[in-house]
Amino acid sequence: MKTTLRGKINEIIIDTNGPVIIIGECINPTRRKKLVTTLQEPNFEYVLELAESQIKAGADVLDVNVGFPGVDDVRLLPETVLAIRSRFDIPLCLDSPNPKAIEAALKVAGGKCLINSLNGEEKSLNALIPIAREYGAAIIGLTMDDVGITHDHEKRLAIAEKILERALKAGLKAEDIIIDPLAMAVSADPGACMVTLETIRLVH
Repeated sequence: MKTTLRGKINEIIIDTNGPVIIIGECINPTRRKKLVTTLQEPNFEYVLELAESQIKAGADVLDVNVGFPGVDDVRLLPETVLAIRSRFDIPLCLDSPNPKAIEAALKVAGGKCLINSLNGEEKSLNALIPIAREYGAAIIGLTMDDVGITHDHEKRLAIAEKILERALKAGLKAEDIIIDPLAMAVSADPGACMVTLETIRLVH
């Protein structure tokens, strides 16, 4: 299975047979006070520094997240996307819990983006699948649902199947659904890695 993402011109193919594609996740205000401060101004120079450093370090795709308390992400996410697009031609992964912010960013992003992320909750499926279809985006499907994160690999598989079934029914292509089997902290649960590995095997 091959998923193609695009910047303005540059393409990246995520292939189940490899190689590994690196998504840079440094454009995220969590634990980055400087990013929160500069985004509030708004000043995108630090965002561009983070983008450039990740690209130089080998990132194939950039995750863009502007979420922090009090933020108007419907305004700020597309502004940040435009700032990055003005300097770099790299596929983007749009990251927000707010579907309206995702849609606003997709309207200006161009290319083909990845949505990070939807899950098996009805609210998530109903909100994001139509947006992905309308703007031709690919989506990351988390193997969790209304109950939360299950530690049963069979249940994670069932959630993956639900996401895929709903997406295909809505008109998305199978190659545009990337399943995240969820990797939990082994320090908290020594068996977590085996659940993830078995989920990967079953989904594959």
